[in-house]
Amino acid sequence: MSQRILPLTLALLLAALPLTAQEPPAPDPRLAAAAADGALAYVITGDPQTDETSEQGLSGLTAALRARTTVEPGTPVGVDLDQDELSLLTFLYWPVTADQPPPSPLAYARLNRFLRSGGMILFDTGDGDLAGIDGPEGAALRHLAAPLDIPPLAPVPRDHVLTRAYYLLSAFPGRHRDGQVWVEAPSASAEQGALGVTNDGVSPVVIGGNSWAEAWAEDEFGRPLHAIGRGYDSGRQREMALRFGINIVMYALGGNYKSDQVHVPELLERLGREQGGDGFAPSQRLLP
Repeated sequence: MSQRILPLTLALLLAALPLTAQEPPAPDPRLAAAAADGALAYVITGDPQTDETSEQGLSGLTAALRARTTVEPGTPVGVDLDQDELSLLTFLYWPVTADQPPPSPLAYARLNRFLRSGGMILFDTGDGDLAGIDGPEGAALRHLAAPLDIPPLAPVPRDHVLTRAYYLLSAFPGRHRDGQVWVEAPSASAEQGALGVTNDGVSPVVIGGNSWAEAWAEDEFGRPLHAIGRGYDSGRQREMALRFGINIVMYALGGNYKSDQVHVPELLERLGREQGGDGFAPSQRLLP
C-alpha cells in the first residue's frame, strides 16, 4: 500500500509547486519605467557622495539633452549591480572609487549580457589619469573590469564617431581636462564576432578619468555644483564636457550612422537642398 501511495504523494507535491518558480522573474517596474523613458543609469557604489554626484551629473546631462536634441531621457536611475537586471537599459555610467568592492558573479553575468545586447558602460575613475594605470583608481578599475568581456582598447582616434556623433570634438574634458579616453580598438571592431560588430560598431565600453559627472552636475536651478577651471575657461570647459556627454549618449543610441554619414557628404548636401535646408549635418551646424 505504501509503495502505491508514495508516487501519488510526490505527484501532488509537484503539482502544488508555484508555476512562477519555473518562469523568469518579471522586470523591475522601476527599471522598466526608466527604460521606457530612455533614462540614463548609473552604478550605485555605496559611497553617498559619489552616488549623489552621479545622480546630479546625469540629471544635468539629461537637461542638456532635452534642451538641445530630440532625445528626451527620463529621470536618471541608480542601479544595484547585485540586484538589478540591466537588459532593459542602454547607457550605464560607472564611477570607479579606490575601495569599491567587485559585484557578484551573477552580477557580472548580467553585465556581460548587457554589453553583448548593445549596452554601453562609461567607466570614470575621476582621477584625471594623474596617477596613471597604477594609481588607486586605476588599480580598482582593472580589478572591477577583469571579469567583463571587454575587447582590446585604444585611445580614441581623431576620426572616431565619438568625436562627431553630435558636436565636433577634439577633446573630452570633464572636471579634469587632459585624461586619456579609451574605446574599442579599430582592429577589434573589424573582427568577426567582436562586440563592436554586434553593437552596430559602438564600443561596448568607454573608459576615462575626467570626472564627467562633476562637470555635468547642476542644482534644480541649473547652476553648476562643482568648480571647474577658472574664469572664462571654467564656462568653456563645462560646455565642452556637456558636449562630450551629449556625444556619448547619441553614440550609444545611434550606432555607427555618423560614420556612414561622413562617407557620403554629397548625400547630405543634396538632402539639405531638397528639404530647403543649409546642407549641413547637425554636428556642423551646432558649432559656435
